[in-house]
Amino acid sequence: MASAPHPGFSPRPSTGGRHDLVVLANRLPVDHTVGADGRPSWRRSPGGLVTALHPIMKQRAAAWIGWHGRPGPAPAPFVHDGIHLHPLALTGDEVEGYYEGQANATIWPLYHDAVEQPAFDRAWQDHYRAVNRRFAEAAARAAAPGALVWVHDYHLQLVPGMLRQLRPDLRIGFFLHIPFPPVELFCRMPMRDEILHGLLGADLVGFQHAQGTRNFRALAAELLGAKTTDTAVWYEGREVTADTFPISIDFTGQQRLGIDPAVQARAAQIRRELGEPRTMILAVDRLDYTKGVECRLKAYRELLAEGRLDPAETALVQVAVPTRQEIGPYQALRERVECEVGRINGEHADIGRMPVHYLYQSFDQAELAALYLAADVMAVTPLRDGMNLVAKEYVATRTDGTGALVLSEFAGAAAELEQAWLVNPHDVDALKDAFVDAAFADPAEQRRRIEPMRSHLRRHDVDAWATGFLHRLEPAGADRTAAKVLRTADRWRAGSAGQHRGGVRAAERTVRPPQRHNVTG
Repeated sequence: MASAPHPGFSPRPSTGGRHDLVVLANRLPVDHTVGADGRPSWRRSPGGLVTALHPIMKQRAAAWIGWHGRPGPAPAPFVHDGIHLHPLALTGDEVEGYYEGQANATIWPLYHDAVEQPAFDRAWQDHYRAVNRRFAEAAARAAAPGALVWVHDYHLQLVPGMLRQLRPDLRIGFFLHIPFPPVELFCRMPMRDEILHGLLGADLVGFQHAQGTRNFRALAAELLGAKTTDTAVWYEGREVTADTFPISIDFTGQQRLGIDPAVQARAAQIRRELGEPRTMILAVDRLDYTKGVECRLKAYRELLAEGRLDPAETALVQVAVPTRQEIGPYQALRERVECEVGRINGEHADIGRMPVHYLYQSFDQAELAALYLAADVMAVTPLRDGMNLVAKEYVATRTDGTGALVLSEFAGAAAELEQAWLVNPHDVDALKDAFVDAAFADPAEQRRRIEPMRSHLRRHDVDAWATGFLHRLEPAGADRTAAKVLRTADRWRAGSAGQHRGGVRAAERTVRPPQRHNVTG
């Protein structure tokens, strides 16, 4: 069955094999799988971004550019479920330098102001530049004249500036899915000017939280001398809109899971398997040092030792989703967490009963929804987080208005879910008090808190997020003539035929914007 037109977006055919909407992200929206018959195939990835953009992209015959997930040559471009996929290749050295190094050992800890110190390595920076350049060149080839290009996340912060040099006719948006740091933290970055130049190549830069938006404007003024307003940065003769777009979830889909009889039956089964505890506390995190897992376990252990929570009547289910297992700090974190889980169970377990159930694995959405329904208390206590969609999923799944959410003040979701038990996760005593208050809250108190949060998420779902960003990115009465746009694109295409290693420099000679951004330092 054909999908209904997405509100506010008129499908346009691609032009000459190119696309009027192009999305760039580190990974493609599909995962490579091998079936029972041994034949390889592609399966749509789970996750909010794919869910939000899929209907829009399918209508517009859009393209998605991303890494296919393995070192080595990339598959040829292909169409999956109506979306044109353009896989990019990364070598083993690039995976180590661009992804594991610069993206996840430098930018990730720096932007999260986390317990791990960022590492700075010039070879990683070179790989980051090279891979960002490859993404920009791929987008320049895939985009139709005047197309919208939406670049996602910290892996690709140089792309908007590079793409602006290659294709000044495009409307370029960038959205950061993680926190954006304050001036004093960002200034530690050796590539700080490059990254700001890169981001300012966009027409619209979006952040999860208003503080990130303010930090970005302050940095542009401080480091580059740009003029700023409450919603814009003026730089090199261009207005760059900078604003806040809190990402959300598929509220309707999550609510549908919450009323699914099979999911409800599984939730009841989970409670029985746990021994029908009075209080089940649930935490679902990628096993990352930003998620506050160790602080949470420490608070729980002390509550059991003090008798404020009875180990015979309380169960904590900690789902730890494996991530970045090849990186040293993540391996060390896993060892510490598993040691603490063993300590708690060693001190407080009894025959047939454990106070902590630790699951180092990932689950599908139906099983997660069953866990959400089974949990009396949901603990979402990161030390720092861009948004944390788990908190929103829990609220959406609780269709009967029960449940208690303990939420870190430093998760982006805290700005929207103000009725949760908000807590500073660094303050173990405050964390303990929040757990106890949430565990013993009566149903009326739970409803008083959760219903306004559900109402907010119903209005501000992931579709509203994606639609809102793209509406802001669409040109308001574009003043470019079709001839000018086509001339720009054709000049770039003619100049790109011989591009290989020096792709950006070749394109700069072919198409020069009014002011040139120095994105390569």
